[in-house]
Amino acid sequence: MALLQHQKSRNALLQILYVGVLLALVVTAALTARHNLQAQGILSGWNFLWKSTGWDMTFSLLPTSSSDPYWWVLLMGVLNTLFLGIIGLTFATLVGGLVGLARVSDNKAARLLGTIYLEIFRNIPLIVQVFFWYALANRLPSPRQAIEAGGALLSNRGIYLPGLNIAGWSVAAGFLTLALGLTLLLWLALARRFRRVPPVLRRRRGLAVMLVTLVTLAAIFFLGHTPGTPLLTLPELKGLNIRGGYRIQPEVYALAFAIAIYGGAYIGEIVRGGFIAVGTGQTEAAKALGLSEWQSFTRIRLPLAIRAMLPILTNQYVWLIKATTLGIVVGFADFFMVVASAITHSGQTLELIGILMAGFLIINFSLAAVMNRINRAIALKGHQNRS
Repeated sequence: MALLQHQKSRNALLQILYVGVLLALVVTAALTARHNLQAQGILSGWNFLWKSTGWDMTFSLLPTSSSDPYWWVLLMGVLNTLFLGIIGLTFATLVGGLVGLARVSDNKAARLLGTIYLEIFRNIPLIVQVFFWYALANRLPSPRQAIEAGGALLSNRGIYLPGLNIAGWSVAAGFLTLALGLTLLLWLALARRFRRVPPVLRRRRGLAVMLVTLVTLAAIFFLGHTPGTPLLTLPELKGLNIRGGYRIQPEVYALAFAIAIYGGAYIGEIVRGGFIAVGTGQTEAAKALGLSEWQSFTRIRLPLAIRAMLPILTNQYVWLIKATTLGIVVGFADFFMVVASAITHSGQTLELIGILMAGFLIINFSLAAVMNRINRAIALKGHQNRS
């Protein structure tokens, strides 16, 4: 009884009781679900991950076949989602930046165009836009009448681009190496521990990272190249189809284009809000110091606007990553579609839904952690008056 008289002790006991009740509910639900599944003849467990799927993926960055196990196909689904998410976020950011700058421009025509773009694409549901762009892609000419531009061919079967004649694993390894190099460059530029390093030394480190990245890419592509074949492969019409080069399927570029266009409208408003958040006092101070319009924009308005945008951009990026699940409506083999197909063929519903939720939690938490780390690195620390 004396223990319960202390506020801290009572709070600790209440928290233990609360957590215990939650764990009991979870365990009870799990046992009940397992009993019901066994009564229906449905086996639970994770052994199915090592069984062959028996079906092919419509798109994958690395080679896949119907004899691959479920864990490999699920991993390819995650890579497809990351691939589409990176492309969608990149182009949505570029489109949103242009729209946001147009919206805050002094030019009335630019503001009008930015407003028209915003009101059109922000108010049409994303799934409708996905259907529209995919239908438009399927209305392109057949391979025999493919549109040629700069060595690339555009048809209703996809976009064919000139590419390197290398193995699939080397392409994936090259993308990973490039991503690691860019991450390291960003860390060297933003980390606080390097801010006291002389600028000359920082530039040398950056050049060294770029050189190592390029050399590693060259080595990966050299090892992935098949001996006796030309290094560059060009798309060309052979029979009724196009051979050679890299093919970008209509499902891929239609979905990426829809995410970029739709997400760009929202990011444009975020960019506009970031520039509006910059006070006029900073701009007037820049003019008083004799800075040009370009110097005032790049050194004062843009950095301050980015600091105001980042917290909201994080939420928008996370939302756009989740929007990749709409790939199922056009047949793109993203993580969600792969899990849905795996549920149909294996019947392991609870396990696969758990994998799906855990996968998106890891992806979105990682993205939010990176964005929050960048936000903390560039945040301006205020001064507090202490009495």
